[in-house]
Amino acid sequence: MLSYRHGFHAGNHADVLKHFLTVELLQYLNRKDKPYWYIDTHAGAGVYALDDAFASKNAEYNTGIGRLWQRNDVPEAMTAYLDEIRALNPDGQLRIYPGSPYLAFSLLRDADRLRLFEMHSTEIEILRDNFRSAGRRVMVYPGDGFTGLKALLPPPPRRAIVLIDPSYEDKEDYTHVLDTLRDGLRRFATGTYAVWYPQVQRRASERLPEQLKALGVRQWLHASLTVAAPREDGFGLHGSGMFIINPPWTLRPMLETVMPWLCDALAQDAGASYQLEWQEE
Repeated sequence: MLSYRHGFHAGNHADVLKHFLTVELLQYLNRKDKPYWYIDTHAGAGVYALDDAFASKNAEYNTGIGRLWQRNDVPEAMTAYLDEIRALNPDGQLRIYPGSPYLAFSLLRDADRLRLFEMHSTEIEILRDNFRSAGRRVMVYPGDGFTGLKALLPPPPRRAIVLIDPSYEDKEDYTHVLDTLRDGLRRFATGTYAVWYPQVQRRASERLPEQLKALGVRQWLHASLTVAAPREDGFGLHGSGMFIINPPWTLRPMLETVMPWLCDALAQDAGASYQLEWQEE
């Protein structure tokens, strides 16, 4: 797990789904003139160069942001996400991709705060450097976000988005996600929790959405995007999902329009599909 570097996967189809939805959640909180915290349990480096050795090795961004970059039929709901990426690439050449911490910081207001966790010794130094001029608005914590989250909940403003997005290279991450959510909901039941997970051929990955539904929360939304049929050799990432607890009411009707378009745009073969489920009580 400590060898994981997100730069290898920056901007891929899973990042598109995760980051587009993260921007949507932040924009919703920005509608009210009340401060909030953005908490990321596995923040990574924050910003990624797509032409460096990591990202260019497999060029996974070509399965995601690379497919959307030049399109002129992008749904209006996705423009804020894409505008943030264009701002990082003002010459029109796709070279830089923002991670979730950078996207969150770009939407942050003066009274809002970022709280970021990262375990990898190299990644956290890059993360700190990327936010060196942010002052007290951004706090970067070395170590395990699953454990560290406990000390931050409930946040002082009683408004927060918690993004839980481990690499899942450690199979115990699936259990840690569930345990962290149970504890987090006891401490801060009204927070918005966004859980990202990979679609891989592993039983724990396949079971996770149903286990999240079984947590007993009253309101949730589950959006998953499969871009290809699973490979015959059992390896590879063929899709991803986001499970959101206490989602904004605007999210479902927006996704009913956007998900079919996104599925078509990122499809790699006839196995591409999407799923949108929700519970509203």
